[in-house]
Amino acid sequence: MKAMLLTEYGGEYPFAERDVPVPEPGPGEVLVRVAGSSLNPIDNKIATLGAALAFAPELPALLGMDMSGTVEAVGPGATRFKVGDRVFGCPGGVRGLPGTLAEYVTADERLLGRAPENMDLADAGAVPLVATTAWLALFDKSGLKPGERLLVQGGAGGVGHMAVQLGVHAGAEVFATVSSPDKAAVVEALGGTPIDYKAVTVDEYVDEYTGGEGFDAVFDTVGGKVLDNSFRAARTGGRVVSTNTRSTHDLGPLHAKSLSLHVVFMLLPLVTGQGRERLGEILENVAGLVDADELAVLLDERRFDFRDIASAHRYWASGQAMGKIGVAVGA
Repeated sequence: MKAMLLTEYGGEYPFAERDVPVPEPGPGEVLVRVAGSSLNPIDNKIATLGAALAFAPELPALLGMDMSGTVEAVGPGATRFKVGDRVFGCPGGVRGLPGTLAEYVTADERLLGRAPENMDLADAGAVPLVATTAWLALFDKSGLKPGERLLVQGGAGGVGHMAVQLGVHAGAEVFATVSSPDKAAVVEALGGTPIDYKAVTVDEYVDEYTGGEGFDAVFDTVGGKVLDNSFRAARTGGRVVSTNTRSTHDLGPLHAKSLSLHVVFMLLPLVTGQGRERLGEILENVAGLVDADELAVLLDERRFDFRDIASAHRYWASGQAMGKIGVAVGA
């Protein structure tokens, strides 16, 4: 089979096409013929930082986390899927688990869900990581309830635009920070209220949209100073969830308002092997929402073939992308 292997970490993205054996599914695994994948910020971080990340695979590395495709074979003891089933998920791309930039991939069946029926199979490869991350943040960590005020930091981003939709689905009043009119239009179209963080301060938008009380839940997808702003934006006794906490912060504001801080590291079940069933469960729920037209993925107008994955990385790094960058692998 054809696979794209990264031969060196760093910012040059030296991917090379290689012929490698089709893998055999082991116990509890299925073999999937890959139809589509996507490029996530974490994929780029691994490609550039490499060994600085404990979970980065050894070189030459088969990267790619998102995947959609068709089950081609079932390993011993695997019972959730049969040959011909359409599936999607994040089965690899970290140390010990080969990624999805190849024509075939083996996957722990617990990490997969049935792909949405009402969506192009290749496009479904752009959904798993961002939708699962947003679901974990809003429901597993924050426990978002109907009628609550939710603030999403970075509401037009990959994870952010999923969080806006899931918040609306949950019956919350959803607000989201954005940096441009185009991104504000995305948030509005998804049912949220956009906040131009360049035009107003945290205190100003807290006053305007919550009467000075603060938001019940704040989901930070950006990190750094934005996490500090999230502490300021949350109400007394509120919850803050972040996907980006590899930094140092003054926890005084969190203490002063008795806030709870939760961290989402969506890849942890892949790295540790623990809790993989939950990811599969979430994907089944996500597929149901997609088929019910209650959840959609924003795809950038540019699409890439997996053989041109280096160009996809450069395009993402340029900051020009709007939504997820889809990567086609096969039919």
